[in-house]
Amino acid sequence: MKENSQKIKLLKLMELLQQETDELHPLSTNEICNRLNAMGISCERRTLAKDIALLNKQGFEVMWCRVGKEKGYYIADRSFSVPELKILIDAVQAANFITEKKSVELIKKIAALGGSHQADILQSNLVCFNTRKHSNEMIYYSVGYLEDAIRQQNKVLFRYFDLNEHNEKVYRREGHRYVVEPVALVFHEDNYYIVVYSAKHDSTANYRIDRMDSVEIIDEPVSQKTLALQNEIAGYTEQVFKMYGGQPVDIVIEFDDKLIDVVYDKFGENTKMTRTHEHTCVATVKVQISPTFWGWLFQFGKQMRIMSPANLIEEYKSMVGEVIECQ
Repeated sequence: MKENSQKIKLLKLMELLQQETDELHPLSTNEICNRLNAMGISCERRTLAKDIALLNKQGFEVMWCRVGKEKGYYIADRSFSVPELKILIDAVQAANFITEKKSVELIKKIAALGGSHQADILQSNLVCFNTRKHSNEMIYYSVGYLEDAIRQQNKVLFRYFDLNEHNEKVYRREGHRYVVEPVALVFHEDNYYIVVYSAKHDSTANYRIDRMDSVEIIDEPVSQKTLALQNEIAGYTEQVFKMYGGQPVDIVIEFDDKLIDVVYDKFGENTKMTRTHEHTCVATVKVQISPTFWGWLFQFGKQMRIMSPANLIEEYKSMVGEVIECQ
C-alpha cells in the first residue's frame, strides 16, 4: 500500500509541475507540500528533494531556483513552445471544417499543453477571425471511421449531401449510399477531404468530409489499385488539389512582377522565373486545364496572360468574348 501511495505521489507531483509551473512561475517546497497534502497525499519537505531527484533520474528535467529562502521547482522544457502552440491554435481557427463548438474545445486542449500560465496567455491573445465555420458535428466521427478504414484497408460507405438556399441538407442521388475505397485524408484550403478510388469506374474522386454522414466501415478489402495509390498520394494531391480536373499540361505565363508571390504560392517556390521587362516576368508551370484554372487566371485580369500553347490562348480569348457577350 505504501508503494502504491508513493507512485500516486510521483504522478500527482509531475502533473502539478507540468500544469502549474514554468520559468516565471516556480512552486516553492512549502507550496508543493501544501498542494499535495490538500489532495490527501502525504508530502514532507525532507522527502520532496528525493522525489524530485527520482523524477530527474527518469528524464523529466525538473529545474529549481531560489524562491525567497527556500527552493522553488519548475519544468521549463515542454513538448511544445508557446509559438508552436500559437500556430496550432491559429490552424484550428482557420480550418472551416472544425465547428465553432469543437474549435473552442480543441483550443483549450492545445493551450493546456503549455501549462496553466501559458494557457491563460494563449487564450487571452486569441483572435476569432474565421466566421465561416461549418456546422456538421459528425465530422469528427467520420474522420475516425475513415482513418480506421485506411489503416484496416477496408471499404467504406456513406451518404453525401449539398446545402440548399435554406441551409438544409439535399442528399445526392436521393440518399444513395456510396461504396468506395479510401485512399487518404487530405487537408486543403481550410477543408478536409477523403480521396477515394472506385473500382467500378476505375477512377479517383475527392469528397469533403463535412458533407458526408452515415459513414461506416464495411468488411470488404480494398483493391491493389487503392494500395498502390496510397503510396503515390503525395504526387496525386500535388496534381489534383492545385487545379481540379483535366489533364496536366505545361503552359507559359507572363505576369506583372507584383504577382511573383502569387505564382510561388500556387506552383511552389522552386518555380523558375525569368524577368522579361522592367515590371513583368515569365514562367513555365504545369496545370490542369479546368474551370478552376480559368477562374484562378481570370481574377488577375491584364496582370497575367498565357504565352503558350497557342490553342490555350485561343480558348482564353473565346472565354473572354463569351463573358463580354453575357453582360
